[in-house]
Amino acid sequence: MSEAEPGQPRAPAGGPVGRILSLLLHPAETWDLIADEPATIEGLYRTWVLPLAALPAAATAIGLISFHGFVLFGTRYQPSFLSIIGGGLAEYLLILIGTYLLAVVIDVAAPRFSGEHSLTQAFKLVAYSGTPAWVFGLCALLPMAGELIAFLGGLYSLYILYLGLPKLMRSDPEGNLTYFGLILGVSVLMFVVINTVSHNVSDVGGPVRIY
Repeated sequence: MSEAEPGQPRAPAGGPVGRILSLLLHPAETWDLIADEPATIEGLYRTWVLPLAALPAAATAIGLISFHGFVLFGTRYQPSFLSIIGGGLAEYLLILIGTYLLAVVIDVAAPRFSGEHSLTQAFKLVAYSGTPAWVFGLCALLPMAGELIAFLGGLYSLYILYLGLPKLMRSDPEGNLTYFGLILGVSVLMFVVINTVSHNVSDVGGPVRIY
C-alpha cells in the first residue's frame, strides 16, 4: 500500500469500512488514532463527507419512490418525483455546508474552553462523528419505520462527538459538557434549518397527492 501524500489523510486499516466499524464499535480508541492523523479539509470532504453524507438523502429518495410515499395517521402522502429529488439534493447540499459551519463554530469556541485553534481538527471531529448518522440514514429506505433507526444513529453521532471533543480540540475535560452543550445547540439549529429548507424545496418541486 502506498503512503499518503503529506497533508492527506492516511487510509485506515481495513479501508473506509474498517474506519466506519472502528468508529461505531470503538469510538474512544479510534479518536486517539484520528487525532494524530494528517488530514486536510479538502481531502476529508472528497474521501469521507461527500460519499457518506449522500447516503441518507439517497435512501430517503429511493424509499419514497419505491414505497410510493409514506403513510401518516392512516393517510398516504405521495410527493411528486421532482419534489423528492429536489428535497434530497437540497438536504445533501445543506449537510455539506453545515458540516463546515459546525467545524468553524467548534474551532472559534475552542479557546473559551482552554482548547487549541485548529479548523482542520474541528472538521475531522465533525466529519467523523457524523458517520453513524449518515450510515444509519440508509434505513430511510423504509419510510417511517427507518426514521427511528436513523434518529438513533444521530444520537450516537452526538455521543461520539462528545468523546472526541477533548481529544481533537485539546480542550479542558472539566469544561467538556459545557463545550458540548454549545455544539449541541448549534447542531439542533442546523437540523431545523436543513429540514425546513429541504421541505420547502420539496413543495416547490410539485404537489403532494393525498389519498
